[in-house]
Amino acid sequence: MLRRLILLAVTPALLLAAATPAHAVVPVPPMPPGAAPGTVAPAVLMSQVVTMTNQQRSANGCGQLAVDQELTVASVRQSNYMARTGRFSHVWNDGTTFVGRSHQAGYAQPSGENIAWGYRTASEVIRAWMASPRHRANMLNCGAHSIGTGVAYAANGVPYYTQVFGWE
Repeated sequence: MLRRLILLAVTPALLLAAATPAHAVVPVPPMPPGAAPGTVAPAVLMSQVVTMTNQQRSANGCGQLAVDQELTVASVRQSNYMARTGRFSHVWNDGTTFVGRSHQAGYAQPSGENIAWGYRTASEVIRAWMASPRHRANMLNCGAHSIGTGVAYAANGVPYYTQVFGWE
């Protein structure tokens, strides 16, 4: 299966582009209809991604990230968007970025975002992010204090992952 990942860090230009209309709170995505046997529920994957990210941080001298509800909402929105549209990008068609999604969810100081798709387990996606210097940098940014994760399945069963990190 083709697997991809990408990341984005905050830049001043993105901070200026953050204003977008508010959206309703997004619940954790459900299992896809007709999910294959052994498909892991999004909430389980989300929890595993946080645990494994914190294990990597601990092994590399960084403090634990606290799960932030607002960053989780922003992450779930991103994963839902990618799963629904099949568009693998940090920027939505309307120009919304992770900074805007974080602000819409009520979080003031996001620091970065990692996205990926196609990985069947949390271990696979964490290994891929850790093997990528820029994704690894987001995960091991010792200045970050918070995390939100999102996982959503597309109609065809492909999982889309998001991590959003924050300074607060």
